[in-house]
Amino acid sequence: MELRLSEKLLGMHWPLVALIVVIGLVGYIVLYSAGGGSHEPWAARHGLRLAFGTLLMLGIALIDVRLLFRHAYTIYGICLSLLIAVEIMGSLSKGAQRWIDLGFFQLQPSELMKIALALALARYFHPSYLDEVKSPSHLLPAILLAAVPAALVLKQPDLGTAVMLLAVAVAMLFLAGVRLWKFALAIAAVGGALPIIWSQLHDYQRERVLTFMEPERDPLGAGYHIIQSKIALGSGGLWGKGLLNGTQAQLSFLPEKQTDFAFTMLAEETGLVGALVVLGLCLSVILLVISVALRSVHQFGRLLAMAIAINFFLYVIINVAMVTGLIPVVGVPLPLISYGGTAMLTTLMGFGLVLCIDVHRYTQIPRFPTGG
Repeated sequence: MELRLSEKLLGMHWPLVALIVVIGLVGYIVLYSAGGGSHEPWAARHGLRLAFGTLLMLGIALIDVRLLFRHAYTIYGICLSLLIAVEIMGSLSKGAQRWIDLGFFQLQPSELMKIALALALARYFHPSYLDEVKSPSHLLPAILLAAVPAALVLKQPDLGTAVMLLAVAVAMLFLAGVRLWKFALAIAAVGGALPIIWSQLHDYQRERVLTFMEPERDPLGAGYHIIQSKIALGSGGLWGKGLLNGTQAQLSFLPEKQTDFAFTMLAEETGLVGALVVLGLCLSVILLVISVALRSVHQFGRLLAMAIAINFFLYVIINVAMVTGLIPVVGVPLPLISYGGTAMLTTLMGFGLVLCIDVHRYTQIPRFPTGG
């Protein structure tokens, strides 16, 4: 039975909504500071996208979850078509072809594919029994669902997003019941293929790995980003230098302070305490999303909510590890805080799906629905 609007609003997970908006507002403050105390060029647009994205998130939450289930493959097909369109008519920026220029907006289909892939895999594994998941023939379509878009994204080139797509897919395979020894076998195969993978990397990607191992080998070139990031992080101390007072960021020593290194700027100006507060907010969001997954009465909702939680967790942990020099720079933004239109909207759309699952947490989806 379809829920009334009032029932959906009463069943909305408002604490989760509030946490998401608070993190987005932290991003607004960071970008305001990155602009030197000005709403332009980043903070104002971030605020507008946050407002629009929040409305979009709430709108998605009100959609019947069975409708999302029925059209999961259609959404995947549309996003895959957009990825192919990038190859044909995508706009070039900084040596990468990742966007479709809509005039008023630069659309990045690889971001949308993160949501589409989670929907498609959740739909695929919804009717699967554990014995079926153990079968290689049953896993092949799921692997192809992930491998095809990942290959297209890698060609753009965008190694960070391609890795994220595969990581979320692997996590969903595990949650669906794939045995651990199969993952160990896959990891061993990847390890054996490392020389081939290394030879296929672009020059800038190889340089990032080498710089990660020894940043000081090129302190004014490839190692500049991470060296400046470490200086900024260390100089922030416990309480930070104060908003608009971060020397590395405000004096433009820190590159990409509005995108990949937004967390560095946050830590320099608010210190370890501010950084931990933001990470605590992110952890709270992840735990609430996992609780939504555990409450869902159907496999589709459980897998989809867990995929969104894992995706958000990976983006946060990889961004923090990247700016602290624990892993190579891979161009992964900090969700809801870093500047980026499609990334912001995609993140909020993902949380909209989580809210939808929670609003319809008692709605049954048959294992083999008619017409689905």
